[in-house]
Amino acid sequence: MAHRPRRKAPPAPLEQRAGIDPVRLRLPGDGSWPTIRDFLLDHYGTTVGRPRLDAMLVDGRFVTQDGPVDAGTPYRAGGWVWFHRDLEPERPVPFPVGVVYRDERIVVADKPHFLATTPRGRHVTETALARLRRDLGLPQLSPAHRLDRLTAGLALFVVRPQDRGAYQTLFRDRRVRKEYEAVAGYDPEVALPRTVRSRIVKDRGVIAAHEEPGPPNAESRVELLAHRGGLGLYRLLPATGRTHQLRVHMNALGLPLLNDPVYPRVLPERAPEDEDFDRPLQLLARALEFTDPLGGGQMRFESARELTAWTGTAATGTAGGSGEAPAGPGVV
Repeated sequence: MAHRPRRKAPPAPLEQRAGIDPVRLRLPGDGSWPTIRDFLLDHYGTTVGRPRLDAMLVDGRFVTQDGPVDAGTPYRAGGWVWFHRDLEPERPVPFPVGVVYRDERIVVADKPHFLATTPRGRHVTETALARLRRDLGLPQLSPAHRLDRLTAGLALFVVRPQDRGAYQTLFRDRRVRKEYEAVAGYDPEVALPRTVRSRIVKDRGVIAAHEEPGPPNAESRVELLAHRGGLGLYRLLPATGRTHQLRVHMNALGLPLLNDPVYPRVLPERAPEDEDFDRPLQLLARALEFTDPLGGGQMRFESARELTAWTGTAATGTAGGSGEAPAGPGVV
C-alpha cells in the first residue's frame, strides 16, 4: 500500500526568541479531542500541570496559523500548534564566538570552549547557534555538523535552508578534512605518528564512549608536533566522526587529553554555577577544508584560538583569568 507523503509544516507564526525557534506540535490525524486544550492537557498535563497550561492559554502563548488558541478552540486533526517554552536562566559563557568567514551561504564560526553548538538539555540560549542567529541577524541559520561543548574551534553553519543538505552531506560522506590540535602528556615510549583504528560504541544515556571488539568504525591519525615540560602538542586527523573519537583514541594510547572530565575517568558533573572556565579541555578544531558543494571552490579555514596549556596565554574576559584564548577578528 502506498504511503502518503508527509505534509511539510507551514512557517511558524511566532518569531524566534533569543535565537530559539518556537516548539512545533503536529495534532495527530486520528485524534478525537474536542478542543486543542484537551489535547494539550493529555500531552503536557502531567509535566506542566493544568493551572500552568490554562494560564498559557489565557496569555495567548499557544498559536495556530489562524491565531491564538483559547480554551474553546476546536481540535483540528493534522493541524499545527506553536509555542515558546519558558527558558530557564543560564550562566553566560564569558567568551565570544569568533566569525572567521561569512558569505551568502555559510558562516564559519570559531567556537570557544564550554559553549554548546546547538540547544540541548540545559544549554539552550547559551549556544553558538542561538548567539549567531541573534547577533548576526540570521534567523534561519543552522549547523552543518556539531562540535562538542567542551571542544573549541571551527564549526560550519548554513545560512539558507535550501543549502543545508548540500553542506550536511559533505560531513556525512566524509568529504571534509578536519584537523584538530590537542595537549596531553608526553610519553617517549608511544611511537608516533600512527593511525589508530578501533570500534567505538556510545550507549544512550552513558557519558563515556568505549572501545569494544569488532570491525573498526573509527580511525584517527595522531602526530606529535612538539613536546616540552612533560607535555606534548598533538595534531589529530579524524577520518571518521564517532562521538568522543579523538578523546577515546588518545586515552587508549595512554595520552588522555589535559582537563578531560570523562577520560580516563568520569568525574562528577559540575553544576552550571560551578563550571571552571579556567580549565578547558585541551582540544581544538584547528582547521576545516573542503570543496564547496555549491560554489565549487576549494575552501580552507583555520581557528585563531590557542590551547592555553601549551601557549600559557590567557584571555581577558568577564569571568576573570580564563583558560580561553581570544578569538580573531569578528566576534559575537
